[in-house]
Amino acid sequence: MSAVAAEPALFASLLQSFFSEHLLSHRHASPQTVDSYRDTFRLLLEFLRRTTGKEPSALRLSDLGVPVILAFLDHLEQERRNGIRSRNVRLAAIRSFFRLVALRDPASVNLATRVLSIPVKRAERRLVGYLTRPEMDAILAAPDRARWAGQRDYVLLLTLYNSGARVSEITSLQRGQIRFGSTSFLELHGKGRKERSVPLWPKTARALKEWLNTGNGPPDSPAFPNARGGSLSQDGVDYILRKAVQQAKQTCPSLSAKRVTPHVIRHTTAMHLLQSGVDIAVIALWLGHESIETTHCYLEADLKLKEQALQKVAPAGQSFQRFRAGDPLLAFLSSL
Repeated sequence: MSAVAAEPALFASLLQSFFSEHLLSHRHASPQTVDSYRDTFRLLLEFLRRTTGKEPSALRLSDLGVPVILAFLDHLEQERRNGIRSRNVRLAAIRSFFRLVALRDPASVNLATRVLSIPVKRAERRLVGYLTRPEMDAILAAPDRARWAGQRDYVLLLTLYNSGARVSEITSLQRGQIRFGSTSFLELHGKGRKERSVPLWPKTARALKEWLNTGNGPPDSPAFPNARGGSLSQDGVDYILRKAVQQAKQTCPSLSAKRVTPHVIRHTTAMHLLQSGVDIAVIALWLGHESIETTHCYLEADLKLKEQALQKVAPAGQSFQRFRAGDPLLAFLSSL
């Protein structure tokens, strides 16, 4: 087989090895990471099929040059309306693949180096969006709890709010991960294979116990099944929330000015914990943040904390007493 004829086979082989060997065995990537990378390459291959007319199995590594990758990233932002963060996540997946290309195919090192040099795009850092307590209460009151689906939706949204869980953690939640006792809690499996326990409010524990008693299932069955008994999809959770928000707008008009997603519920949990006096380090553990720096965004967004800090400062135009050292040794240090 000639080198030219072998190129498509090389690309396909490297991509398969990237997913079946590199991510799973070498990097021990989490299922969420594998799913994200898989979706990236699905989008990329569909984009190349539409723009080049080539089937994915006929593509060569040389078809994935820098101009093509940049065109794909522009397509994500302009046509698919992805935000800059989503664009950067897709780029991270592509760059990860080309690191493997550089190791496995010396002839493609130059191509891989150029792709790896594509910079991430800087995004404006906006304050996180969250809901007020009346808005959250209105959403929780929206589902019709006289119906099976309505009861499921209520308990799901309450659990989402109590736990601050990511939507992927809720859709994968199993009955066996809910523990009842003197202290009831959830065992959540988060990003990067990190596990954490999140305590349940008594109200949430009672609602979950009543919900689980409405049906039977083994410990590995989904806690919040769909109508067919399988796991809810992330789109399914998003639909449940949008339906509840639409209903809640009738009693809470302020919701009309907000875009409410499952991740906004997560932000809401964090903000309400912060406003209740919970330490930010505890909130970071509650949310499963790898670094406490990630949790600092809630401090920046909380206007009440800033108002309290402002009240401790003397108003403009009023003099305040300057510190004066009262001891010779302190005076010496102050003079340095």
